[in-house]
Amino acid sequence: MAAPKTDPVPSRRARGRPRAWDDKSEQNTIKSLDRAMAVFEHLSTQSGVSLSALSEQLGESTATLYRILFTLETRGLVEFDQAQQLWHIGPGAFIIGARFLRRTSLVERARPILRSLMEETGETANLGVARADQVLFVSQVETHESIRAFFPPGTLSPLHASGIGKALLAFMDPAQCVRILAQTGRERFTEHTLCDAGLLKENLDLIRARGFSIDGEEKNLGMRCIAAPVFDHYGEAVAGVSVSGPTSRVSPDKVEALAQAVKVAAANLTAALGGETAMSKGSSSS
Repeated sequence: MAAPKTDPVPSRRARGRPRAWDDKSEQNTIKSLDRAMAVFEHLSTQSGVSLSALSEQLGESTATLYRILFTLETRGLVEFDQAQQLWHIGPGAFIIGARFLRRTSLVERARPILRSLMEETGETANLGVARADQVLFVSQVETHESIRAFFPPGTLSPLHASGIGKALLAFMDPAQCVRILAQTGRERFTEHTLCDAGLLKENLDLIRARGFSIDGEEKNLGMRCIAAPVFDHYGEAVAGVSVSGPTSRVSPDKVEALAQAVKVAAANLTAALGGETAMSKGSSSS
């Protein structure tokens, strides 16, 4: 007897995605929506712009732009200043952005970035935030090397004797930085710890100038750490990313290359959080 026929098992599909999800061809792009989003993104960089000026900047007709702006205005994404005859980004954009911020998790967004940083550098990658006068390590991806730095989540380290701590201090409000350092007492842990206020200030100035910090055996002899700050949407340093390892591997001749990798990782996490650095804020407003 012939076996009964069975229907083929349908291929599994991720919920919320069509079969052509991975097809990035032009046929899957809604051109009018894409054009509207380009106008919306451009307007978000302006402090108010007239319809004619926007037409010149984007190379679109005023009629087309008006239809786009009017549609966005009905959603509260843009608004029109009747007195000055200028278009601005609207409150609806902030509401949507605030919803994004509510679902943003620093640790979750940092995890893949830390893993990539560890794989690129071969050293342990860390994420830390400031808690009073200390750094609280909240995530870590360990190197596969047998000799490694180990700062499990929950570990605390003084700001002045930590790579992440100094990166945060360097980009902190100056008055807050002075207040914190006055409270800490700047304990000496090794002969390399920067306890002198003048030397520490010079080091923080250097960190601001080059965008990364170095903990050169300042907390633990034989260990070196390179860190860079992560910024939120206000341009404030809210966390730090670092790599750390023994001085035999994290040697002075490798610092520059490692620092570039750390800075890229910190910039990627900043972007993932919807943040921007103080420098990018200044350039966008010019």
